[in-house]
Amino acid sequence: MRWLTLILGVAILAGVASVVIVLRDGTPRSGTVNAGLTSPATPPSARPSKSAFTDPCGTFDTVATTPYAVSGYWLIPTADPCTWRTQLEAIHRLGGDTVVRLGFGLSPRQVDDEGRVLEKIDDKDPQKDLKPDGRFEACQENGLTCVQAAEKDLKAANPGNRITWTYTYRTDEQYGPGIFRCPQMEHKIVVGDDVFYRLVAPDDGSDDPTCDFSSKSRGYHLILVSAGTQDSLSQLLDLGDRFGIKVFPALPLAPRDPTEPTRADPRHIGTLTTLTRRIVQDYGDRFQGRQSLGGVYQPFELQIRDWPDPSKVQTLQVYAEQHRIVEQELPGKPILVSPYIDSRRRLKYTSTPAQVARGFKALAETGVGIIAPQDGRGTGKVGLYWPNLKNEPVDDRLKPVVGESTYATAYYGSTRDYYRAMSQAREELSQEGVQVELWANVEAFEPSATDTCGRQGTRGRTDKGRLDTQVALAAPYVSKIISYMWSDFFTCGSPSLSEEIAADWNRPIAAEAQRVKRQIQDGLEVRGYHLGDAKVTLSWQGLDTPRVVDSATVGWHDPAQIPGLPAGAERIWIPVDWTTVPAGVWVRVDVTSPDGRRSAEPIYYHNSV
Repeated sequence: MRWLTLILGVAILAGVASVVIVLRDGTPRSGTVNAGLTSPATPPSARPSKSAFTDPCGTFDTVATTPYAVSGYWLIPTADPCTWRTQLEAIHRLGGDTVVRLGFGLSPRQVDDEGRVLEKIDDKDPQKDLKPDGRFEACQENGLTCVQAAEKDLKAANPGNRITWTYTYRTDEQYGPGIFRCPQMEHKIVVGDDVFYRLVAPDDGSDDPTCDFSSKSRGYHLILVSAGTQDSLSQLLDLGDRFGIKVFPALPLAPRDPTEPTRADPRHIGTLTTLTRRIVQDYGDRFQGRQSLGGVYQPFELQIRDWPDPSKVQTLQVYAEQHRIVEQELPGKPILVSPYIDSRRRLKYTSTPAQVARGFKALAETGVGIIAPQDGRGTGKVGLYWPNLKNEPVDDRLKPVVGESTYATAYYGSTRDYYRAMSQAREELSQEGVQVELWANVEAFEPSATDTCGRQGTRGRTDKGRLDTQVALAAPYVSKIISYMWSDFFTCGSPSLSEEIAADWNRPIAAEAQRVKRQIQDGLEVRGYHLGDAKVTLSWQGLDTPRVVDSATVGWHDPAQIPGLPAGAERIWIPVDWTTVPAGVWVRVDVTSPDGRRSAEPIYYHNSV
């Protein structure tokens, strides 16, 4: 543990050092204003002195100094509040305004003759024997296991009552009284340092509000929740309020179909919706007015595709039922879901951009408010390339996934093709009265790496250049860019990915080029990030000498936020004599900052006029 303490200490010192730098300069670093920053929770004029922000984890730094195009990140739950604090401070410093919290799953369990909850010895081998689950062995009431105590109380109400199924749910949160519907049968159990909640509901999924346990005998489902010693969500929301960051806690993850683990098991919909209702009711009681509660996250992952009959897709059925509960109990708070795309031609059940667009519409019908598809580059399921480069060999880092191949042979389309198709589907839904936001989830890892990151198995972090490229290909079609995930892909290595970004945060990222006439002059408009005073280089096949245009001298820069695009997106315009550009060529557009840094990825404009 000594090395963890050392790392935390270094992180805190780094945070304090950044405060000293800002105070010494008197103003934030040049370029941070009007760049899509998240405003501090407290205006500077009303902000308390620095001493008022001191806590056991160190001194807060609420100044975003290096805002990047990615503005949201996934977080792994942690028992250490100082880790939350350090992570949110670092995320805010990069301009982040959103965090999505990974969660836990509802699990149907067997119980032995002694009333002990059992678990598999080896999850990979279901044939192996079960053993008592140590996490729930501590759950005791008056000398009985929690299962035995619940059954005793149910039979005291009516001798014919019985527990037909036992479920467990693990969390690091704590709940208020809103978690209980029937306090005479449900309660909080504290055993030493262990905290549990006992929930009981009819096994027909009705979650009967009459709480009548005595008039007739019934079967009941018992849900035992192993909770945290403190409420981690309250702590996270407090930090969100401080840093101006919105938090999306995860809904309970649905049990998986034992025969097909990629699907949710619809047999447990009733119990899943009961637990979901109780939790979001409690959120509504305690957090409805909190600005930092941005919404909730649907953690069950599915592949977005063109389903022949969406009404028969098990996972979509579970989504719809669970999302209906959220709409009832947390009105106005959107549900975020992040499906994945698979574009590989050699596999079955993969999808073209048009098929994914149809799947996007079906997914929107389940009641989600935000769809943030995974861009697929980290897993190698989708490639990053432009149409004119489709016959080029794939990136070496993709070869472990698709082999020696060209992009056209390996994939049905690039990430840009898929986000464009889903953007068109979103517009069509809007015209039909269905409102849903389209975000991009850019994966901050490689499909294989020798240097792994923390708990991430065989995957390692990517580099900023590739992340810039992911941003460039997705940005024109989405309203926000988030990334999976902060811990550990942005924090491992030396320098870490987050440190790479902080050191190179204002390198230009060009995302889109359009032919635009300003007044009477024709030219090219480039959209992207950190484009002010940039030099634009135009080249195409057959041109001997690339053309370099200084936008600061002969062009135009508009730093205003572009409606519908991610925060921080801006545009520049340069004059172009299109009569000198051959028809049908792909014009390569490179953007270079005044200090000589070129964008990691060129963009291309097809001169089809």
